[in-house]
Amino acid sequence: MKPDPVFDARLAAKKLMREGRSAALATLMAGSGDPYCSLVNVASAPDGSPLLLLSKLALHTKNVLADPRASLMLDERKAGDPLEGARVMLMGTLAATDDTAARAAYLRRHPDAEMYAGFADFAFYRMDIDRAHLVAGFGRIVDLAARDILTDLAGAEALQAAEDEAVAHMNADHAQACRLYATRLCGAPDGEWKCVGVDPEGIELQLGRMALRLTFPQRVTAPGPLRAVLKELAARGRGET
Repeated sequence: MKPDPVFDARLAAKKLMREGRSAALATLMAGSGDPYCSLVNVASAPDGSPLLLLSKLALHTKNVLADPRASLMLDERKAGDPLEGARVMLMGTLAATDDTAARAAYLRRHPDAEMYAGFADFAFYRMDIDRAHLVAGFGRIVDLAARDILTDLAGAEALQAAEDEAVAHMNADHAQACRLYATRLCGAPDGEWKCVGVDPEGIELQLGRMALRLTFPQRVTAPGPLRAVLKELAARGRGET
């Protein structure tokens, strides 16, 4: 079978990582080393690294504190046989982080977590990805390195610093544009779509727990170019040339 010339494994993995809102977390049982799997909510850091909010009371957290090695499996959660859908398994280590940007990124995607995120037993964790295994259909099984699926943030400091403001501005003043991006450019059902993140390679949109990744036509690293790209995508959504 000839390889699909259109299929891009890196983009497929990135899309799954950015659109995932829950995942299967595999850790190693403290003491015995037995495999243990649980269900967790997940969000994305600006470079695509998974972010988790975990309680020290949970068994998986106790496992991570004893041995940080872990894996996460995210799938596209589409209708039908789940084995026919795409999924990516990320392998690496988990470590607690007090980065305020990580907290903000997680809570934009999981606003209900605000009520317990400040509890003493909860902490945010970031996965340092070592490698990944993508299954995206027949003949589309690929092993990937971290560099293949993480977004390069070099030179994008200005964009990172402006992300909170850009997200708030999109939702307050350009809600219709977010709706166009989701429905016209991503083929999603209509609704009150919101922007929950921007990075050099794209924008994340969310409606309830449904998330979408819209990739930019070119890399952006500052607020000015971001505005230009978002304006261009809105025009495309309206059918303007």
